[in-house]
Amino acid sequence: MNDFVTALGLVLVIEGTLYALLPGALKRMMAQTKDAPDQMLRLGGLAALALGVFIVWLVRG
Repeated sequence: MNDFVTALGLVLVIEGTLYALLPGALKRMMAQTKDAPDQMLRLGGLAALALGVFIVWLVRG
């Protein structure tokens, strides 16, 4: 459970940093995703998920 809370905290740090440093770019990106096809967003999400699992596997393995 400790690792999960740490990971959640790191996600919030990264997201908060992006919103603090690049608010305009994030607004534009969110507007573009509204018009993007679901399949493209799904594939991007799966790629991010796979990369995240791979990174955790490398660090923990």
